Amino acid sequence: MPAEATASRPDGYDGGHAVAGDAAKPFAASRGAPAKGPPLTPPPPSSPPISADHLRAITWLSLAAFASAAATRLCDPMLPDLARHFGGSAAEVAWAVSGYAVAYGCLQVIFGPLGDRLGKYRLIALCTLACVPGSLLAAMASSLHGLIAARMLTGVTAAGIIPLAMAWIGDTVPYEQRQSTLARFLIGQVLGVVGGQFIGGIFADTLGWRWAFGAMALLYLAVGVGVLAQSRRVAGRGHTATPATAAASPGAPPTDMLGQMRTVWQTPWARTILAVVFTEGALVFGALAFVPSHVHDRFGLTLSAAGGLMACFGVGGLSYVLFARHFVQRLGEVGLAKLGGGALCLAWLTLMWAPSWGWTLPACYFSGVGYYALHNTLQTNATQMAPSVRGTAVSLFASSFFLGQSVGVSLAALAIAKLGPSSPFVVSALLTPALALLFAKLLRQRHAQTQQLV
Repeated sequence: MPAEATASRPDGYDGGHAVAGDAAKPFAASRGAPAKGPPLTPPPPSSPPISADHLRAITWLSLAAFASAAATRLCDPMLPDLARHFGGSAAEVAWAVSGYAVAYGCLQVIFGPLGDRLGKYRLIALCTLACVPGSLLAAMASSLHGLIAARMLTGVTAAGIIPLAMAWIGDTVPYEQRQSTLARFLIGQVLGVVGGQFIGGIFADTLGWRWAFGAMALLYLAVGVGVLAQSRRVAGRGHTATPATAAASPGAPPTDMLGQMRTVWQTPWARTILAVVFTEGALVFGALAFVPSHVHDRFGLTLSAAGGLMACFGVGGLSYVLFARHFVQRLGEVGLAKLGGGALCLAWLTLMWAPSWGWTLPACYFSGVGYYALHNTLQTNATQMAPSVRGTAVSLFASSFFLGQSVGVSLAALAIAKLGPSSPFVVSALLTPALALLFAKLLRQRHAQTQQLV
């Protein structure tokens, strides 16, 4: 099929090409199990291994994702210390966490179109460096309002790091290698979720909470300089919708932000992915947010000990990403979606029926494995759902996921008040595997369609 024919397809299918100019790479060769044969075939000979320079670039992106994720969870363990220092209530100091999250979630949708126009990798470097002032202002905050404002500023600047990194990987890595590459990138994010709580707790208990923000400022500075230096070596790779390209190509996507968003929304497969990731965020995090309080109320563990159990979630996620290549080769996308739904169902059922708190350890572990297996498959599809405006597409994906989390936590809190403490786990145990099976069915249908087109 000619390149110009695939570029204009309304469903975002680009013939399996990750970067313009690649040799033809069948989309279906890596997108799950066809009717016969293995669920996933090895990369074809025309798809060479990722170069050492490219792997180095992805490593720097993973470090930037670590910093972004660590900042998200940094304030969790220091909230009691902040309440004592500023004399605020728990609800007031919690805005140091939620204010960052609101700014982070709302601004993600802005950076995608900017990345499509200006170049993703360099913009990631600038976003990382822009997080330094917010972190320093938080370290020097003299009031709770000042701290919250500084955290929101950091959330604004950090919002572009992970979505743009995913989009850049989508631009520069062939599809059949993309899921395992994204999983390698996710190592930084997973470690950041766990590491952020550890960094915040260690500094709060020793030198003081201000030093935690100072440490984050140094981390952002070091990583930002590294990403900026690396951006010069990858300049020009994967910028799929620059103004120059748009002017040169009659079929190029729109360069205005609303037009780019419209391009994504008019793609049927993109709408499917956005709906699934919204629902996934609501179901998974609606239950996950209340695991510590459930363990605390049921088994009498302290809140700090119950929160510490959530490290097993990170260990489960790390287990998946370390062996993602083997999972992808053996199961394919369809199998991974089913694995994710099944592991999450097992985790929630174990939490509900656990006779002692020790059972929550494997439950949290399997919730991490299941979540990352399902979410990594969604991420991979997000990078391909609208290739001509990939940065915009991935940013909308991230925003949908964040909005789903917010709605899920709110609904879960209402369910607990009306139906009891186990209600979020019951709902998620029933609906998460159903969502995973539906997504697997849709994936299988899409694979069959793309096989017919190749």
